[in-house]
This record gives sequence, structure tokens and C-alpha cells, in this order.
Amino acid sequence: MKFQKLSTTLFSSLLLCLTVSSGIVLSPNLTLAQDRDKTPDELTELLKKIDRAASRQNLDNVMDFYSNDFTNSDGLNRESLEEALSKFWQLYQSVKYRTEVKSWETDGDAIVAETVTYITGIQEMKDRNITLKSTITSKQRYEDQKIVEQEILAERSQLTSGKNPPTINVNLPVEVEVGEKYNFDVIVAEPLGEQIMLGAAWEEPINENSYNLDPANFQLELLPSGGIFKIGGAIENSQDRWLSAVLMRKGGITISTYRLKVLDK
Repeated sequence: MKFQKLSTTLFSSLLLCLTVSSGIVLSPNLTLAQDRDKTPDELTELLKKIDRAASRQNLDNVMDFYSNDFTNSDGLNRESLEEALSKFWQLYQSVKYRTEVKSWETDGDAIVAETVTYITGIQEMKDRNITLKSTITSKQRYEDQKIVEQEILAERSQLTSGKNPPTINVNLPVEVEVGEKYNFDVIVAEPLGEQIMLGAAWEEPINENSYNLDPANFQLELLPSGGIFKIGGAIENSQDRWLSAVLMRKGGITISTYRLKVLDK
């Protein structure tokens, strides 16, 4: 059984790491606050403005915050980032962003800030709506009030559709070393009873080609145990991976994607 129509939207959620979580512009003369738990008012107000601009899907406004020499840890540059965002916003007509600062510091004239962005969205289709929830943690470097470099630290996204989509719990390490095996468990929280549950899980490396929004092809299988339990093989290089799972029952569908950081030994 192929389930390509909804899977086409899966990878659109993975583009969210490239929006407001990267859209912070700080004054070059801003220094570390004495109280590290307090975010400067200047930054707080700026984040609100950026969140509003991204929620309105103003692509030109968002891209104004990026240097022409922008690079990120997945291999994207400014041009490919803009193209990816444009495709994503064509799919999701309603998206809301909320960004928080975890930490910030100065590095000479540059600013380095770690942020967490929470995103919700709805994709309207003829026979169903798809609801998106995503959380992205990233670190940016700013020079001359432009973002020049970005690293995605953590990422999780979930798509749901239907009146009663499965509620799931995911067990996956945040990071592994090259050559290390890992467990990827996707467990249905509710008792199945007499219900039939179908599902699938897969892994893929993350690079600039991952953002082309190509449909995912996968084979749904019967899940008699109420979840998906996989042991990931040893990863041969330090390229991050996306771990994804889809679970479907009569009442709805849930698709979850998590980023697995892969570190050199």
C-alpha cells in the first residue's frame, strides 16, 4: 500500500528550521547581559516583529536578514533557502511562529545566539486538513546585522490528519557518534483494542537536496504490537539524519520526523 499524497507534505515540515529561528538581528555593540537569564528588551521586541513577518509569509522581509554569503549546516545557501521557503509557504496557507532565545553572546563584532522556534500550521486539502506542529533549535552567527552562518541543533515535526489521529511517544537519542547504533521507537499511547494500525519508518541523510519536497515512497505494514521498534544501523559518516514514522488507523494519521545529530568520534 502506497501513501504518497500525504507523504508529499511531510518534507515541507522540515523546512521550518530555516525561517524565524534564523531571523534574529542584533546590534553589533550588544554585549552579554549581567543576568544571563534575562533576554534584552531590544532582542525580545525584535523577535516579535520577525515572528509576525514570517507568520504573514513575507518572503522578501525574511530574506533581508540573510547575508549574501549565508551558509547552514545542511548545505543550503541564501538562494536555495529562499527557494525552499517559497515552496513551503505555497503548501501551508496558515502558519504561526513563536521564537525564544536560549542563550546569546558576543564574539568580537559578531553575535552568536541560540534560539528555539515553535511553529504551527494548517494545510487545507479537498478531503482533509493537515495540522503541523514543529520545534526547531538552532544557532546563528550575525555580522553587520546579517545572518552569515547557521547550525541546526535539534528538530522535531509532526503532521496529523483526521478526527482521531494516533497519539505517539518517540524514543530517540538526540545525537550519536559515527559507528554507533541507536534505537528508534514510536509507540502508540492509546490501547489499540480491536483497531487495525498501519505504519512505516525510515531514515535518510540530510543535505541540500533533502529540501526539494520530493514525495516519500514507503510501504505501510500492519503493526500488531502497537508501535514501531527499530534498531538503527551504525552510521558511517557525520551527516545528520532524519528519522520519520507514519502511523495510520481508521480515525486519522500521524507523521513524525526527528533530527538525529551524528558526531565525529
